Parts: sequence; C-alpha cells; structure tokens
Amino acid sequence: MAIKLYAKIVNGKIVGLQNMEESLIGGFKGHWVEGQEEFGIGDLYDETNGYSVYIKTTEELEAEAIQWRDLELQATDFIVPLTDFPNHTAWITYRQTLRDWTTTEDFPNIKPTAPAEL
Repeated sequence: MAIKLYAKIVNGKIVGLQNMEESLIGGFKGHWVEGQEEFGIGDLYDETNGYSVYIKTTEELEAEAIQWRDLELQATDFIVPLTDFPNHTAWITYRQTLRDWTTTEDFPNIKPTAPAEL
C-alpha cells in the first residue's frame, strides 16, 4: 500500500504532519486529512476547499518590516547632505518617521509613506 502525507487538523490549523499508509490513519485520534507537499505545521486549513495557507508569525512580519524600513533608509541616504534637494525637510521627516516606526501602534502593519517619488 502507498504511503501518503496526512495532516492533523485542530481548530482549523495544521498541528501535525505524518507520512503513513492510508489503512493506518484510523488508528490516530483527531481529525486527519490527506496532505499536500506545501502543507506546514501552523498553516490554516480550509475545510471547504482542502488547502492550507501559511500564516506568518509576528516575528516574521516584524523582521520583514524592518528589512523594508532599512532599505527605504538606505535608498534615501543620499538626500541627507543635499539641502537643496526638492522637499528636503519632508524627506528628513520621513526618514525619522521610518526610524520611529517600530515603536508605534502601526508597526508592522502600516508602512510610513514617502513624501514623493524619487
């Protein structure tokens, strides 16, 4: 008999993954469904459509936000010494807003907005 991947579902989340023969699945307590290679522990499982969706952790979201912020600061570094740069004061304020962003209620969900396109 062929071995397949099975996912254990608790409250709509994948809490376990196991490769086993179909005939053995009945010996395990809980709600199990046939899995797919892309399933991961912690993913949400949609009972209606039979797919899982990875949900990023807070730490992952914050790390991505900080990486984006750092790239924004790096991309605007050249503006700092150019006091005649158009809208210079707004850009300097934007850069400070980027630095302060991690301590606000908006972090990491609402990114600061640049004053204008470069």
